[in-house]
Amino acid sequence: IVSNHPDLAWVGEKFGIPYLVFHVTKENKAEIEKAEMDLLAENNIDFIVLARYMQIISEDMINKYPNKIINIHHSFLPAFVGAKPYHQAFERGVKIIGATSHYVTTELDAGPIIEQDVARVTHKDSVKSFIHKGEDLEKIVLSRAVEKHIDRKVLVYKNKTVVFS
Repeated sequence: IVSNHPDLAWVGEKFGIPYLVFHVTKENKAEIEKAEMDLLAENNIDFIVLARYMQIISEDMINKYPNKIINIHHSFLPAFVGAKPYHQAFERGVKIIGATSHYVTTELDAGPIIEQDVARVTHKDSVKSFIHKGEDLEKIVLSRAVEKHIDRKVLVYKNKTVVFS
């Protein structure tokens, strides 16, 4: 596990998986990404799952792993791209919130969609409850997307996917 958050090291420990932390800043971003790419190559990693990774991936890395970097976005894309989508959704007064797992492309949150799901919200909900409901969705959606990718049930064509059951 490669992370920019040290607080989840227990996950690696629990499953006996090495857990490495790379602290990414604007100043060291290129250097860190090169170190990550070297590490991935050394370990023959053939696909990447991004979770809580709020960084823009470089074009070099995306091109090295085409349709092999899976991201989870905390909205029902194409709505609410970028940061703080639950806040955006709350301000907009939506009636459903969602989560989307997609392959990473050079355009932010615009890659081929693998999996999505939604939950209903009402005027009684707060931003905090949007986030709470959304976090549950994100886990489900990401795990489904990873499973479908591993089982080779995803066909990518022209920035869309066909997902076989």
